[in-house]
Amino acid sequence: MEVFGHVSFRVIGPVTPLMKELAERDSVVFAAQTAGRYSAVAHVRVRDDAALAAELAELRGLPGVMAAETFRADAIVRDAYASVRRLREIPIDPLDWRLIRHLQRDGRASYAALARHVGLSQAAARSRVVRLIDAGVVHVTALIEPSAVGANEELGFGLCCRGDAAAIGTALGAMPGVSFAATGFGRFDLVGNASAADRPTLVEALETIRSHPEVSEVETWEHLAVVKEQHRVGVPAAVEQVAAGAPAPIPGAPERGPVLPVARHGVPG
Repeated sequence: MEVFGHVSFRVIGPVTPLMKELAERDSVVFAAQTAGRYSAVAHVRVRDDAALAAELAELRGLPGVMAAETFRADAIVRDAYASVRRLREIPIDPLDWRLIRHLQRDGRASYAALARHVGLSQAAARSRVVRLIDAGVVHVTALIEPSAVGANEELGFGLCCRGDAAAIGTALGAMPGVSFAATGFGRFDLVGNASAADRPTLVEALETIRSHPEVSEVETWEHLAVVKEQHRVGVPAAVEQVAAGAPAPIPGAPERGPVLPVARHGVPG
């Protein structure tokens, strides 16, 4: 199980100290300074609802945070960077888990660096990583920097819906430029991200979203500075059990495996 939360921050004073803190948190996979009603937004991915509650308690205590409003997703209907693979049944031990965690932090780590981190020989570390990749537990994903392909305008949006939010999310997720969409509950029925080469194209995409007959309200926030963008998906529950000390095999059903992340870090100052 994996829980996704979209957190909107109201901040007193400078926003940079908060952005630096968000960029360093393992649970935060996306953080941006924004223009609009809120000063910053963050995407949080954690193990379960209890972990989300604990993470939110810490986020509310970060520098300058006056308030933090949360959207809890029940389904991610569009994620341009996630992938699903069928996993083979293999046992995962604590050393494997340490390798996975290190690769999630640094997907470019060499086998020599991995070996030093877990206390193995370079050959043994390589053998374990290859085994995890072959089993589908770990996979390598190439991500395109949006600005490199002309996607210079980025924003987030939140929708209130009259009808079936999942159906609306599926329709919006098929739109060009929509890179992320999730349905859930809280302040909105659906949240998402969109990007475009220029402002007129972005406005046109927003008009398309607003024109959907089942969308009753649209709120947007411009991403002034994306300080962290680390695309990864959740660790299977069996792996979490091993991390807690309970040996368990990975089930042979379709699951999401950890992605070796390519991250954007751009905290000013």
